[in-house]
Amino acid sequence: MECSYYDAGRCRSCTLMGTPYPAQLGGKQAHCTKLLADYSDLEWLPPLASPESGFRNKAKMVVSGTLRRPNIGILDADGHGIDLRRCGICSPGLTAAFPILSHFIRIARLVPYDVAARTGELKYLLLTESPDGELMVRFVLRSDKLLPNVREHLPGLRERLPQLAVASVNLHPEHKAVTEGETEILLTEQATLRMGINGLDLFLRPQGFFQTNTEVAAALYRQGREWVDEVAPASVWDLYCGVGGFALSVADGVRDVTGIEISAEAITAAETSRDRAGLSRVRFAAGDATAFALDSGQAPELVIVNPPRRGIGAELAGWLENSDVRHVVYSSCNAVSLAKDLARMPSLAPVRARVMDMFPQSTHYEAMVLLERR
Repeated sequence: MECSYYDAGRCRSCTLMGTPYPAQLGGKQAHCTKLLADYSDLEWLPPLASPESGFRNKAKMVVSGTLRRPNIGILDADGHGIDLRRCGICSPGLTAAFPILSHFIRIARLVPYDVAARTGELKYLLLTESPDGELMVRFVLRSDKLLPNVREHLPGLRERLPQLAVASVNLHPEHKAVTEGETEILLTEQATLRMGINGLDLFLRPQGFFQTNTEVAAALYRQGREWVDEVAPASVWDLYCGVGGFALSVADGVRDVTGIEISAEAITAAETSRDRAGLSRVRFAAGDATAFALDSGQAPELVIVNPPRRGIGAELAGWLENSDVRHVVYSSCNAVSLAKDLARMPSLAPVRARVMDMFPQSTHYEAMVLLERR
């Protein structure tokens, strides 16, 4: 893949841009293999490739510049805005929406936030595209001052952008390097974006999380289902379950499945998917994954963990090590923390692993490992 922004030195977010894709994938496989080199009996499945471009189903775009000429993209090291509305790793549906949203910013008079001066209102545009091409658009504003403007011009935006299914305003009053605030104001009757994947309907709410690469996410859930079916546990926990992707994928109507996630928004979405699928033996609860495990009186036969980049940590790894859990499926977006966690669980031996390229053009990737108690 070639990128004019990268070639011009305007954006270097994609650190592997310009590297032939087979070399990218091979480098990620080599990196993960080296980190897990102590496990000599580990079977490596072929790495899963991704489309090189157009793979991102979501975009977190800084809005800068002026009301007359808003920039939709990123800030450089000096805090100046760089417009990236033709970014090649974003899905075609996202890039098609950017010019329409730029027009909306102007007519709704959503003054871009100036980081240095701490003036203006519109900080970010947060977009997600579903596999069906529907969009969720979130306007991150400094205050509710311009909320009436957004409401007034939203019908016109929906005419120009008919694929817009969910729209909201997020209030982020603080001058902090975080993308969004706690308060979310829904602007549309529809509150969730349907993310159809592997024949299963998952639902994303405005403050929920979904994997960045839909095609690789689908493969991730299929791989998890394959490994779980292979060992056929009667009970499964899905810790850090998000909107329930793994939990719902491995549910078969017979085994008991429990999903735990800190985000109440994500749990509400997961319960919607469960109810529509009629999966009566799946339950979800909002809470801390580690606290849930430590407070439970009985362990399941298999645990799925899909933690953030920091990994599951010493406390949960120690609980798994000393529990009766027979198998663990560990899906990691950071193989360094994965390796540390595996070292904390010597009784659970990695037997199978696979690199899945969720993030082409960068050094990041997803690694999946099946662990078995020895």
